[in-house]
Amino acid sequence: AVVIGPTVAIIGLSLAGNAVGDSLAGAFDAEAGAYVMNTHVWVSLICALVTLFTVMICSVFGKKMAKLIPFIIGIVAGYLVATCFTLIGMKTGNEALQIINFSLFENMQWIPDFTFLKAAKGLSAVDGKYIATIAVAYIPVAFVVFAEHIADHKNLSSIIGAELLEDPGLHRTLLGDGVGSMVGAVFGGCPNTTYGESVGCVAITGNASVITILATAIMAIVVSFFGPFVTFLATIPSCVMGGVCITLYGFIAVSGLKMIQPVDLGNNRNLFVVSVILIAGIGGMTLKIGQVTLTEIACALILGIIVNLVLGRNDKKAEAKAEEKAE
Repeated sequence: AVVIGPTVAIIGLSLAGNAVGDSLAGAFDAEAGAYVMNTHVWVSLICALVTLFTVMICSVFGKKMAKLIPFIIGIVAGYLVATCFTLIGMKTGNEALQIINFSLFENMQWIPDFTFLKAAKGLSAVDGKYIATIAVAYIPVAFVVFAEHIADHKNLSSIIGAELLEDPGLHRTLLGDGVGSMVGAVFGGCPNTTYGESVGCVAITGNASVITILATAIMAIVVSFFGPFVTFLATIPSCVMGGVCITLYGFIAVSGLKMIQPVDLGNNRNLFVVSVILIAGIGGMTLKIGQVTLTEIACALILGIIVNLVLGRNDKKAEAKAEEKAE
């Protein structure tokens, strides 16, 4: 927990900028060090806040179905507000109010483009050198994924009241992640990880049914072949998703901080480990070594592990001396 907790926290904190940037339409002025507010940004912020508060109200005050689907209700509410602004903007010719790009429906694909069939032709170019390059680039990142995997399953275990790292076991949960990533990559999808956002959805909705998750996965695969629905998802404004992500990324950060609670920060060893990870991660310690880039999360985790191992030796020596005195 002393290493995984702060690592998970910085995963959420490192994504905070993305959530805020999406909510404010990315109108950040580097020179001013602030977001420049204009009509378009104000409208985006309104849509994001409507989405955010709808999710929170449904989750806290909603009953039955509203508590189960607060994110869907929030996205729909934000989308409706964005639609109103967009229609007004189209009628008045004010582009600043046009949040949604409805032109995507004009070039909509009714039949999916099976990209993975074309990508399969590139398998002939895969050789030992290519695999080695990929391995060097992604092995450091794997440590971060492992940390998030363990942390997410610990959080999920506390939610459902079962120790998932023991039953079915960490080896099986990691195997599931690995197989899911390989299958996703083969079909041209994104690699699979136990995203904290998903755990956040389980915690907020209170629905941890495996059957529900399986049915949702099957539905997602089926509707991905339905062009209009896919296009609709593509038209969801980033500001609406930004409002949702504020809650989800916040949950990741808070879940990491919750893992630190039982840690004895009065012990200097634990204090230094947590401090190093948080500062290295939040401070943006990103290293580029040749063609390999270690993200701030990877650097923070690796540095935290090293600090924990180095300072842990003193604890072991102290324990050994205490045992000798006791004898």
